[in-house]
Amino acid sequence: MPKVLLYTTAKIMWTFLFFGRDANENRAHVHVGKKDTEHFAKFWLEPNVELSKEGDLTDAQLKQLQQIVEENKELLLKQWEVFKKGGNVKIIKINK
Repeated sequence: MPKVLLYTTAKIMWTFLFFGRDANENRAHVHVGKKDTEHFAKFWLEPNVELSKEGDLTDAQLKQLQQIVEENKELLLKQWEVFKKGGNVKIIKINK
């Protein structure tokens, strides 16, 4: 379960992950949660950014995440390609 992106705001740190069991899925996506999240949200990255699963996040959090995913879509897609090829995914850190 490689971490792809750590996105930190003044209030929260979001963790973006790829799950190993998802390597066989053809459609690029990312799972997102915060510390102590049990059920991660899932966003499709292609063809457009789209919420797939809400996880245990609020509507406001999901709206914020939708924007973060859209802003970092190209970066996430590049990491997805590395992941699909079995390469080492680098953790990218963004502080806002």
